[in-house]
Amino acid sequence: MRDIDRSSFSFRGRLQEQEPLSRHTSLKVGGRAELFAVPEDETDLLELVRWLDERCIPRFIMGGGYNLLVRDGGIRGAVISLERFTALELIDPYQKLLRAGAGAENPAVVRFAQELGLGGIGFIAGIPGTVGGAMKMNAGAYGSGILERTRSLTLLRNGMVADYLTEELDYGYRRLTLLPGDIILAALFSLTERDPAETEEEIRKDQELRRTKHCVGHPSAGSFFKNPPGQAAWRLLDQAGLRGTRIGGAEVSEVHSNFLINRGGATARDFLELAAVVKEQVKAVTGIELEEEVRIVGEEL
Repeated sequence: MRDIDRSSFSFRGRLQEQEPLSRHTSLKVGGRAELFAVPEDETDLLELVRWLDERCIPRFIMGGGYNLLVRDGGIRGAVISLERFTALELIDPYQKLLRAGAGAENPAVVRFAQELGLGGIGFIAGIPGTVGGAMKMNAGAYGSGILERTRSLTLLRNGMVADYLTEELDYGYRRLTLLPGDIILAALFSLTERDPAETEEEIRKDQELRRTKHCVGHPSAGSFFKNPPGQAAWRLLDQAGLRGTRIGGAEVSEVHSNFLINRGGATARDFLELAAVVKEQVKAVTGIELEEEVRIVGEEL
């Protein structure tokens, strides 16, 4: 346990010790964070990062916890949540530029744009999580990635806050590669004029599709494996006869086989072992090697 001397810095946010990360992930598994910090604003975050760096305490940025598997040993150092970075603002009505804080929920951003008669990012309305998390994995659906609709990202990099155009960044299918220590603070979306009724229909169709195909009835992290080029991961799992396969409390969903679900009492180890079985069996049957879409972090017990 680290000694936290609150008198040594002026952090105004919430700071907890030994916080169970199962409370903060959609899979409902994961060990503890030595420190769990929720800064109030950008100034508070800068103060926190300075304090951590001076003490060589490592840090990990957590979004909504929807695309994350935390190992049972938890995360050493500090886990930082930007859940209060939720500001939404129309920066330029002529260029149709909308700025969203990293902690803003994806559906809220779509709705905010809809009220302004803007669209182009409706495909993230049904993706749980926050803007920061969506950027980090270049979240998308139906062939689109969110970074394709993003003009720039505001990053905390090497102690300085600055904007970086997307063409300056290294990203691709379901990934954004940043420098070690970078923190996404906000995204600037480049939108188009869109009738609110058209956006509403887009949202309705997406919600209906996800209700019928993605409502798995148990905690999950969404799609667990990336789609290989020209393939659908769920079809590969079905070819390998994996639907319903279970290890401990972790199971390949009967509803959507690319969703690994927590049937109750699962551990991160259960999910890791199940994922290994899935990859081995898919490789044996199809010759294709799957790669996790879910981000796996933390320490083993």
